[in-house]
Amino acid sequence: MQVAHSLRSACGGLVAAVLLSSPASAAEPAATRSVLVAQATPAAMAEYRRLLAQYLAARQQHEAAAESYWSTVADKRRLRAAKRRSGQDILLEDYVLAQPPVYSGPPRPVDPSAPEEEPPGKYVPVVADFLRAAAQEFRFAPRRPQSEIEYKRAYATVAAAAGLTREQAVRIYAFESGGNGKYDVQAGLEYPRPNARAISTALGYNQLLATNSVELMAEKGHRFINVLQAKAAASAGEAREGLEGKIAVLKSMVAFSRSVPDTWAAHGRLAETPKGLAIHAVNLDLDVGPLLQVQKLVDSVVFARKQGHAAPLTAAELEMMNLTGDGNGIDMIKMPAAWRERVPTANFFQPGGYARNPVAIRNNVVAKLLAVTDARMDQEVRLQGAKDMAVAFPK
Repeated sequence: MQVAHSLRSACGGLVAAVLLSSPASAAEPAATRSVLVAQATPAAMAEYRRLLAQYLAARQQHEAAAESYWSTVADKRRLRAAKRRSGQDILLEDYVLAQPPVYSGPPRPVDPSAPEEEPPGKYVPVVADFLRAAAQEFRFAPRRPQSEIEYKRAYATVAAAAGLTREQAVRIYAFESGGNGKYDVQAGLEYPRPNARAISTALGYNQLLATNSVELMAEKGHRFINVLQAKAAASAGEAREGLEGKIAVLKSMVAFSRSVPDTWAAHGRLAETPKGLAIHAVNLDLDVGPLLQVQKLVDSVVFARKQGHAAPLTAAELEMMNLTGDGNGIDMIKMPAAWRERVPTANFFQPGGYARNPVAIRNNVVAKLLAVTDARMDQEVRLQGAKDMAVAFPK
């Protein structure tokens, strides 16, 4: 995963999306299309080609340097992972200590013959798409909460039972959902504003991507089913029938999620399919959604313990694992304080995710990234949604 709500919305870390474009129809009259094209003179085109050649030469030089840099980052990341597996100490030189190369050449020139209108942006599926896919693919409609506090209570109950502390749950909720986000909040749509649109499929209190939902269903779906089976056994009548129907749906979703190798890339491809989007809709269900949202955090806590980190994770540390992935997160957490001031954040990103993440670029060493995460949490926990989450947490 990549960094964002605040970080995530900046990145779009780390981002699965269904891309829909709207090119001009082949049947559209040529006269209509020509209105959108500027009339470029031969002199203007000659100047454009000259500037383009300069730009391409500079860009090629930069890309070569960037490729070398990010290749070294990947090599050192693999080395650190191997050392962790074998119990060897990780050294400062096992990180790239230089910042990524920054392009400083001329800008790409504007093609004077190009269409004057901007092409449509990439479409990211939203809640309505997830619900439609769930109905079509699995004949499933989530049991939505009667109120926001009902979902918060369900989430807080699951989080406490899983061993998360109130501080971890509240501060991560505040960071991920902007302090007031509802259970169906999606990245890019946190605040009402004209022409707002989703920037990723990140959904809910912990802003799970559709890929997260598919992966969790593949790896932990049996646990979710066990929870529902226990609920059903303690229920009767319509409540029991509803849970039994939901169990059957989850079994189908688990089977689909496990139809590919257990890798992030394979799950990402499934997440872009109608069935994958349908699985993401489960986050909106009062019985299963809190289980999904909490499980990602619990997996990180368990991973940290397995790596020998016995001390309780701060909310900011847990957030780093949540957003950058457990391996990257534990790297930052176990790092000596003096190293945090020197190690660039680029060590914990893929190049595309880093380029889309101005927060990680501005706060370009580990110490700064942790500090800005804590500062954002301090700010967002003052909002009413975070206060409601704190009250909902069992005492």
